[in-house]
Amino acid sequence: MEGLSSSPKVPADKDYAQDGSVDLKGNPVLRSKRGGWFACYFIVVYEFFERMAYFGISSNLVLYLTRELHQGTVASANNVTYWVGTSYLMPVLGAFVADVYLGRYWTYLISAALYFTGMCLLTVAVSFRSLRPPPCNVHGNNAIAECKPTSTLQLTVFFSALYIIAFGSGGTKPNISTIGADQFDDFDPRERAHKISFFNWWFLSTFLGSLFAHIFLVFIQDNVGWSVGYGIPTAGLLLSVLIFLAGTPFYRHKMVHGSPLTRMARVLVAAARKWNVTVPENLVQLHELNHHKLRILPTNSLSFLNKAAVKVVGSMRTPSPWMLCTVTEVEETKQMVRLFPIWIASVIPASMVAQMNTLFVKQCTTLDRHIGKHFQIPPASFATSVTIFMILTTFLYDRYFVKIMKKYTANPRGITLLQRIGVGFFLHIVAMLVASLTENQRLRVARDLGLVQSGKEVVPRTIFVLLPQFALMGVADSFMIVGLVDLFYSQAPESMKSLGTSFSLTTYGIGNFLSSVLLSSVSNITEKFGARKGWILNKLNASHLDYYYALLVFLSFFNFVFFLYVSKLYVYKAEVFDQVAEEDCSAHEDKVIGA
Repeated sequence: MEGLSSSPKVPADKDYAQDGSVDLKGNPVLRSKRGGWFACYFIVVYEFFERMAYFGISSNLVLYLTRELHQGTVASANNVTYWVGTSYLMPVLGAFVADVYLGRYWTYLISAALYFTGMCLLTVAVSFRSLRPPPCNVHGNNAIAECKPTSTLQLTVFFSALYIIAFGSGGTKPNISTIGADQFDDFDPRERAHKISFFNWWFLSTFLGSLFAHIFLVFIQDNVGWSVGYGIPTAGLLLSVLIFLAGTPFYRHKMVHGSPLTRMARVLVAAARKWNVTVPENLVQLHELNHHKLRILPTNSLSFLNKAAVKVVGSMRTPSPWMLCTVTEVEETKQMVRLFPIWIASVIPASMVAQMNTLFVKQCTTLDRHIGKHFQIPPASFATSVTIFMILTTFLYDRYFVKIMKKYTANPRGITLLQRIGVGFFLHIVAMLVASLTENQRLRVARDLGLVQSGKEVVPRTIFVLLPQFALMGVADSFMIVGLVDLFYSQAPESMKSLGTSFSLTTYGIGNFLSSVLLSSVSNITEKFGARKGWILNKLNASHLDYYYALLVFLSFFNFVFFLYVSKLYVYKAEVFDQVAEEDCSAHEDKVIGA
């Protein structure tokens, strides 16, 4: 079964997958029978419906919290980012369970069931009048006289449903994309080329699911009802899981290799315990097991960790794995450690992304959303522009940009992954700068027309003045999000792919929590010490979001400088097929100390 920890015996016949792929019973698989794009079709369908469900909640959640549960601007924005942050932190747990205990397939199925349960409970929570407070009593044209507070029971049911979904998505997010990538064999040139393109098309399905949510689900939630708006993605999620199950006979699976965190801890402990041991000049002398299919050759980068693989002379007993590690285990740890500075540099850009479902949506409520006389754009639906530009950018990137750049760089991806991520980081800075300038102009119009004193919220300017900041965020996300997942998947060791994918997602979790901390801190500090009432108030016309966005621009700029520095120091790992070719050439066996 997939949960077995032993390595399968791969037949020499090239008709079989050579990367260790097996079926659910642990048998080697034929390339012609399992895997490839045909298997991915079943998996991609799930991703479309799952993203539709997720964005159907997150895109309009801040408005549900303010309109239906009567929460303020800061409280509602923070509750959105807390939930989104938790959703993106849980993949670490899901990856750990998959890599150590259940395997990716079974972890995904159990988590999908939990996800569906949460969606059902959420639909119930928004459908029954008794599970949300009555509407506010409004007196006059603009002021809200009184709002009955939400009861503890109502809050408990609603937020329990949200966090059940967060836990469920934590098991599906890191594993479903990894299952998709596992359908391509790195040892086959044709499949390897398809794998390079896989993440672009994977995220295209993600963006299409988001597009459907922002256009149709948000419109239904605003104009038909929340119960129908949440009931549709719930049914879609169930359908997608059934489609995924239908594809089970065609999937390739990977064996469980034990806890990657334990192996990394052993390397760190062994290197620390042997801190005074001298590493031999010829790294071939380091400890290694020769039967590894994906044996990694030793390098001089992060050379301190090589001490973990130094054999202690004179020891009569078998050394503990906490005292002597293999070169492969050392190099796997190095590969994960190298990613850590990139991970740190990704947190602040991820906090920029958090603004789209919170403050950007609140901005939309303050502008003229009419198209013609009778149709109004739902505030959260305007985020569709982000998704549209993400789809266009991803399609053009894969179809044209990569092919053009390959002629000049000889890189199969067109440009390096860090270059792709760096473009995304830079465009986030530009997007927040444009958002600050746009908000400054909106506030100037509000002050000139006396809307701050009158308490009116809607400024007589079209919502399309926000289009540039939404469009820039879409292009930036296409570069950053796809690049980060591809980097953390491709640069993670073969036995830590789920963990690597989950680490790329945790940047958004930490980024959302950072966004909450910044929002609360800036709100409290400016309210206490500022000349005005504060930068972020329930009435946006009396606020100063332009100052807050400018602060994010400065933070992003300094973070970008840090990213450029750590990118310059980063050393890419060799591709799997390069390692195999090198192992087959005995003439190069002594030349293993290059970085």
